[in-house]
Amino acid sequence: MFFHSMNFSIGEDNEALRETVFKFAQKEIAPLADKIDKENSFPNQLWKKLGELGLLGITANTKYGGSEMSYLAHCIAMEEISRASASIGLSYGAFSNLCVNQINRNGNEEQKEKYLPSLCKGEKVGALAMSETGSGSDVVSMKLHAEKQGNNTYLLNGSKTYITNGVYGDFVVTVCKTNPSAGTKGISLIVVDLNSDGINRTKIDKLGWHASDTAEISFDNVKVPKENLIGEEGKGFYYLMNGLQLERLIFVPSCIGAMELAISESIKYMKERKSFGQTID
Repeated sequence: MFFHSMNFSIGEDNEALRETVFKFAQKEIAPLADKIDKENSFPNQLWKKLGELGLLGITANTKYGGSEMSYLAHCIAMEEISRASASIGLSYGAFSNLCVNQINRNGNEEQKEKYLPSLCKGEKVGALAMSETGSGSDVVSMKLHAEKQGNNTYLLNGSKTYITNGVYGDFVVTVCKTNPSAGTKGISLIVVDLNSDGINRTKIDKLGWHASDTAEISFDNVKVPKENLIGEEGKGFYYLMNGLQLERLIFVPSCIGAMELAISESIKYMKERKSFGQTID
């Protein structure tokens, strides 16, 4: 593996984690990979199994059911899961990092107690909704608006697209404008129950990663209690940027795992394929 070839030790605990996740992924995920991509469906039974291994809340505080491991450990888990299925790796990363880690890092005590235990166990599925048509990483240009209704409620209107885990998810950390005229200081994060009235979810067909659940979500006068606001109002852009490099870090090993699978499958094929009387390897 890459780390070994660089003569770089990741420590006994992380080596043990790699071995555990590798065995799990090869047993529970790899045999399904081809079938689920062809059927364009996510095997939802995997969530509880990933939760039992402590992988969904891998960086979350143990107080809320997390494993409180390092981001290196998260990278290892992402690589081994993606080695078995890039689609599952994508959905796993969106769940464990974009959603769970966001709440763990920036949520208050009540929010952590409310959401993290069920998410860490895989009883509920989490997502992050940031991208919109015409505004991906450029969050300042987003249109989704959260307007205050009295002192205790936000009213959400707009839409999000390319939301991983958006079709079958339960909760979504939603990036929205609470003050459209304030630029980066008018953006907030709000946890939204995806079963709320006024939410419509549409599955998106993709060129690849078919088993990964990806949705367009529309918000039509969706009422959300003010207590679902993560951190301070207007600090959403700061929270996003503060975690962006960690998110990129976590997803790079997913690409590495997928490439390792491609290389190993290519070598296997070369050993079997014959041309001019010999195998092409």
